[in-house]
Formats: sequence, structure tokens, C-alpha cells
Amino acid sequence: MICKLLPTLLGVSFASVIFSVQALSQETMGSEKAHHPRLAHAIHALEGAIQYMEAAPHDFGGHKAQAIQESRQALEQLKLALQYREQADNQRRK
Repeated sequence: MICKLLPTLLGVSFASVIFSVQALSQETMGSEKAHHPRLAHAIHALEGAIQYMEAAPHDFGGHKAQAIQESRQALEQLKLALQYREQADNQRRK
């Protein structure tokens, strides 16, 4: 009986660890967004622009795909910038 339940228990445990790490990451990202509201606004605006472009029925004169791709890259860079800032702030507090 335990042998049959072991994979399920391990899966549930693993999923809860992943969820906890994601929640912590979102929490620290949230505090950094509060400290850097212009970056938070840019992230929000880019996310909205990407969603808008993806849903648009036209291709914006052939620029849609590249605009979406480069907006995603910019979004990733902004998130990395906030991550760096959070890590640097934590180092300073130690």
C-alpha cells in the first residue's frame, strides 16, 4: 500500500515546494515593484501590449511578430533588473 502511495506523496510534496518557491519569488518581486514604481509600470504596460498584439487580428504592417518577441525580451530584462536590485538590497542588509 505504501509503495503505491509513495509516488503520489512525492509528487504532492514536490508540487508544494515549487508553489512555495514561486510564492516567495512573487512576494519579493512585489516588494521590489513597490520600491521601483516606474519599472513596475513598464512591466505592466509591456504585458498589456503583448496581450493586445497577440489578440489583434492584423499584423501591424508586418511588425507584430518582432514587436511581440522584443517586448517579451524587454519584459524579461525588466524582471531581471528587479531581481538584481532585490539581491543587491539583501546583500547590503547582511
